[in-house]
Amino acid sequence: MDLTNGTEPTFQHTIKEELTISGAGIHTGQAVTMRLKPAGPNTGINFQRVDLPEKTIIKADVDNVVETNRSTTLEVNGARVSTIEHLMAALVGMEIDNVLIEIDGEEVPILDGSSEPFVQALKKAATQKQDAVKIFYEIQHNISFIDEDKKVEMVALPFHEYRINTLIDFNSPVLGTQHADIKNISQFNDEIASSRTFAFFHELEALVQHNLIKGGDINNAIVVVDRPVTDEQVARISKVFNKTDVKVSDEGILNNLQLRYPNEPARHKLLDVIGDLALVGYPFKAHIIASRPGHASNVKFAKKIKEHIKKYKGKQDVPKYDVNQAPLYDIHQIEKTLPHRYPFLLVDKIMELTDKHVIAIKNVTYNEPYFQGHFPGNCVMPGVLQVEALAQAGGILAIPRNTEDQYDTYFLKIENCKFKQKVVPGDTLILKMELLAPIRRGICEMKGTIFIGDKLVTEAILVAQIVKRPKEQI
Repeated sequence: MDLTNGTEPTFQHTIKEELTISGAGIHTGQAVTMRLKPAGPNTGINFQRVDLPEKTIIKADVDNVVETNRSTTLEVNGARVSTIEHLMAALVGMEIDNVLIEIDGEEVPILDGSSEPFVQALKKAATQKQDAVKIFYEIQHNISFIDEDKKVEMVALPFHEYRINTLIDFNSPVLGTQHADIKNISQFNDEIASSRTFAFFHELEALVQHNLIKGGDINNAIVVVDRPVTDEQVARISKVFNKTDVKVSDEGILNNLQLRYPNEPARHKLLDVIGDLALVGYPFKAHIIASRPGHASNVKFAKKIKEHIKKYKGKQDVPKYDVNQAPLYDIHQIEKTLPHRYPFLLVDKIMELTDKHVIAIKNVTYNEPYFQGHFPGNCVMPGVLQVEALAQAGGILAIPRNTEDQYDTYFLKIENCKFKQKVVPGDTLILKMELLAPIRRGICEMKGTIFIGDKLVTEAILVAQIVKRPKEQI
């Protein structure tokens, strides 16, 4: 797990104000209005079908994908929302983590077939930084997906950024082999977002026969003509799109549509990869290489990445303790902040300290005074003292720094306290305290965890009050 993007913490974002986007769905042709609304930290991306009596909320998660034919469709309790990938890619490109999307139909508007209109709308609404750190999960080893029948190969490699390479090869004399890449998600808005979806001419009639692309327009999709077509076929497609000037250009593109990039189809495939992998549900860093990707393979790949993150998530939450690293505070510096003294000072070193979390070390030795009676011959550190050690670490985080004033901390509440294994002499406790909310009026709520190596030993939610000590007591 990585709490930072570089040296400074990265925070979650939502949109600053509500925005409305309207248009037709490419497959249903249904006129749809979406209202994107700000959402709280850690809520993620959610769609809500406001046209249904139940007003079902559909989380944008790979576990809710039910169909990947030509687009990606989510469903919860019978409520569907489809063609979400271009909007999802725009949200990733704008680095928006939390938003509620109220939609009065089952398909996201196609607009011009790219993410660009969504990006522009989101820029107009602006983003709002939230008081919650964005946690990026790391890939522990290569994750591969191969579909031999479709000749799809995808791999996620451990990497310190979100980097993507796509390669397409449809054995098409018009498209040829194309490649697209971004080295960082910050490139998405300028280099990828405006790339439009594409289809082959020979696919159009099949789509029409299956009652799809009712909202299609030759101006919101690149139509590639890589096989001979008759004037009758062109006339039939012209009628479907209510056009009178449909023709095939010398470049093999229907209606003389000007490509925005020579490799626009490959860039759009990269766009789709970003949109579909957003359904993993966890921000992650990796180098993605995708050869001949499509929605079905993207979703299967996303499921593998999600399974990997869930498997290693607990281990990635473990603070890293390097015994060779010099502490931020040694025992003497700790004594200058905390009022505790032997035998009740239960923190030996402070290794990390930010405005949001602290990591401390407690070395448990046989010479601890409580081992004389707990329990002789079977020494076990009392659970209440483990919680006290957490509280003292939390005091380092919560007590104002750079002041000569002294403070005491008092427990107000302990919740969900669990002891998962005993602590014995020789153990090194890694204590981690994280603020769950800003400190107000001296009240601080923290999540505390204790690890021995990579094993979780103790956890609890602690609420305490910080009180300035009267000068006459100092």
